Amino acid sequence: MRKRILLCSVIGLSMFSSKQVAAQTTVYEQQYNPRTTAVPFLRIAADARSSGMGDMGIATTPDANSNFWNLAKSTFSENKTNIGFSYAPWLRALGLSDVYLATLGFNTKLNDGQSSIGGGIRYFSLGNIQFTDGNGNSLNQFTPREMAFDFGYARKLSDRLALGVSLRYINSNLASGTYGGVSYKAGNAIAGDISLYYDGVTEKNGGGFAWGIALSNLGSKMGYTDDNQNKDYLPANFGAGFRYTSVIDEANKIHFGIEVNKLLVPAPPNFSDSLTQVNALTAYRSQGVITSWGKSFSDGGGFGKSLQFSLGAEYSYDDQFFARLGYFGESEIEGNRKYFTAGLGIKYNVMDFNFSYLIPSGSGITQSPLANTLRFGISFNLDPEETK
Repeated sequence: MRKRILLCSVIGLSMFSSKQVAAQTTVYEQQYNPRTTAVPFLRIAADARSSGMGDMGIATTPDANSNFWNLAKSTFSENKTNIGFSYAPWLRALGLSDVYLATLGFNTKLNDGQSSIGGGIRYFSLGNIQFTDGNGNSLNQFTPREMAFDFGYARKLSDRLALGVSLRYINSNLASGTYGGVSYKAGNAIAGDISLYYDGVTEKNGGGFAWGIALSNLGSKMGYTDDNQNKDYLPANFGAGFRYTSVIDEANKIHFGIEVNKLLVPAPPNFSDSLTQVNALTAYRSQGVITSWGKSFSDGGGFGKSLQFSLGAEYSYDDQFFARLGYFGESEIEGNRKYFTAGLGIKYNVMDFNFSYLIPSGSGITQSPLANTLRFGISFNLDPEETK
C-alpha cells in the first residue's frame, strides 16, 4: 500500500497549484532539480528495438515504430507497409505488477514512392490506486491512465533527405472527483512533431552514415482543473541522432549510433525561502509555451547539464538475427538516470520479434526503479518487393 501511495503522490504533484507546493529546500533538492512535465510517458522509449540500444531511435534504420521517433525515416523504408506492437511492464523493481506501456505504430508509403503516412497509439496504465485524505483515510479507488494518438505525413525533399510532420492528441486521466475543495478532471492537449532524416547509406554495400533531427511534443500546456493558471508543460523535446553502418561482409554488418536529447522545458525554481518559492512558482507557471522553450537553454544547471545522451550499437547477421547494446545517461541535477541496455531481434518471413532488457545497476535505494525491465515487440513488414 505504501508503494501505491508513493506512486499516487508522484502523479498528484503535477496537479497541485503553486500555493500548495511551497516547501523548504533540502540538500536533496539542491543536488537534484529535474525538469518536470505532464505526460512524461511520451518520453519513454516506445519500442523494444530502440530501448535495446540505450533508448535511441531518431537516426536508426526505418521500422514500424519510426513515427514515435522520426516520421521522416519512413520514406526510406524497404517495405511499403510496416505495423508494430510493443509492450513494456513498468516499475517492476518497485513491486508494481499492473503498470505498463503498450504501443501500436504503423507507416505506409504512398503510390508515388516519395512520401508516406504514419501514426500510432500509446497507452500507459498506472494500475489501480487507493486515494486517501491527509489523515490516511481511504477515499476511493481509481485507475489512472494516459494515451496519445498520432498521425502524420512525410515526404522526400531529395534522394537523400526527407521531412516529416505529425499531430498528436493527448489524454491524461489521473484523477476524477473533488479533493480538498478542488475538482479534478482529465487533461487534454494537442501537440506536433517536425523531423528531418538524411540517408547517406551507399547503394553498393549498405554502408555509410545517416542523421536525423526531431522536434517533438510541441504544443499547449495541460491542466487537470478549471484553473487556467495551474497548467503543466508538455515534454517538448529537441533531439539529434547520428548512425554509421559498417559492412563487414555480405552477411555481417554493425550499426553504431549516438543521440542527444534536450527537454525544451524550463527548470523548476529552487529557493529556500517559502514566500520566494511561491512567487517563483507563479512566475514559472505563467510563462508562455514558446518563451519556456527558449528559457530551457539557460536555466537549471546550464545547457550542458540539461542534455541526455544515448549510445547504441546493433549487429546483424544476414539481416535476420540482431544483437544490441546501449547506454543512457543524464546529469545528476536532471535526475541522474544512468543505465545499460541489451536487446535481441529475430526476423522470420515478414515478422520481426524484438526483446530488450534494462541491466540493473546500483543497489538498495540507489538502484533504478526501471532495473530488470524487459520489453517485447512484434512487427509486420509487408510488400517488401514492391519498393525494392
